[in-house]
Amino acid sequence: MEAKRIIVVGGNAAGPAAAAKAKRFNSTAEVLMIESGDFISTGTCEIPYVLSGEIGSYKNVVFYSPEKFKEEKGVDVLTNHFVEAIDKRQKEVIVADKIKGKIFPIPYSKLILCTGSNPISLDKYSSYKNVFNLKKISDLLSIKNFISENNVKNVLVVGSGYIGLETAEAMNQLGLKVTIFDIAEMPFPKSEIEIQSLILECLKNNQIDFYGSAQNVQIISEDEKIKSIKINERILEFDLVITAAGVLPNIQLAKETGLDIGITGAIKVNNKCRTCNNNIYAAGDNIEIINAITKRPDYIPLATLAHTTGHVSGENAAGGNVFLQPTVNNIAVKIFDYFYAQVGLSSKESEANNFNFEIVTSIMPNLVKVMPESKKVFGKIIYDKNTKLILGASFFGGREVSGYANLISSFIYNKLRINLLSSIDYNYTPPLSPMINLLSVLGRKIK
Repeated sequence: MEAKRIIVVGGNAAGPAAAAKAKRFNSTAEVLMIESGDFISTGTCEIPYVLSGEIGSYKNVVFYSPEKFKEEKGVDVLTNHFVEAIDKRQKEVIVADKIKGKIFPIPYSKLILCTGSNPISLDKYSSYKNVFNLKKISDLLSIKNFISENNVKNVLVVGSGYIGLETAEAMNQLGLKVTIFDIAEMPFPKSEIEIQSLILECLKNNQIDFYGSAQNVQIISEDEKIKSIKINERILEFDLVITAAGVLPNIQLAKETGLDIGITGAIKVNNKCRTCNNNIYAAGDNIEIINAITKRPDYIPLATLAHTTGHVSGENAAGGNVFLQPTVNNIAVKIFDYFYAQVGLSSKESEANNFNFEIVTSIMPNLVKVMPESKKVFGKIIYDKNTKLILGASFFGGREVSGYANLISSFIYNKLRINLLSSIDYNYTPPLSPMINLLSVLGRKIK
């Protein structure tokens, strides 16, 4: 296989996966990964648990140093280097050394953009010194430093998606008083209404105040910090504010290069993760994928998908011929003593995509009732009325919801009808599983 230089732009999740795969597939290739920050190969999903102290140190979620990555993967790494531009004709990237202040070109044979996503900026809050995002290791360190250097008692989290909920729980575990604002009426607005009610109840039981429909707020500041916020004729004091309103694909470099942007606002790629330029690939939170249910482009910024698309782009940039399959959205989040999992489409998404659907719900114990750890688990499945194929599902309960969601994801991917759920032989043992499985009950409701 002909030797070539493959440059990967971005060093988290998709970037390391793409770089390592490219080098494995073509050992004669020179592979270079360029990262604008201090760290590579960090665990973004684990950051809230470092903040809470459940994970002892941020160093535990920095999985590779540049030196270790070079030693184990054979990939050269530049940190604190920012790719300012791409010259498609000359096939080179223009790189700025952030430490030395130098700018220089590096030629490439193939290029992989793994620029990830950026937190959604909330202009109302963004200019104050006690307002932070929680997306990167540097954000985590800034928040921890702020808490250690200031008398922080009251924390506001703006946004109640899974990042917001995890952040709120982390702050609660640190012994701080936590309040959540969201412009939606209920928490986790993309979830089913039943799930929203269960999450709200869970927040209240853990002394977290939730304010929905929080569009009209008045900020009272002092010394360039938010001191208090007036909402619903009440004035609430806050020492620290963390914005968690979601993310958007980081496509600035791609747009400036003239690459096609899809209808979702992310980089448009084909099923080989190649952009409209034959020498440029993209992977991770900056690309759109094909939804396995709607067959339409979708934006699903998940770590698992970043890893998968990284592998596909890396192998193909190195001369391979592998394909990215349509994706089933499958998420899970811990909310204090409960877990929430959602797979496929929500009922709102099913309606927006013009499916003729019906819904079944049930509440069952996750263990037999005589077991002391037994608790109720809620399940909701959305299915196509005509084909009986599952469109989506949501679960709220204990750790078992992860397995339920994964099984439903398999049903969706393999186009199995919902009524087959009642035909599966589920295992049973009192400390682990129920005598009658929730999924079996949901399947029987169809019959």
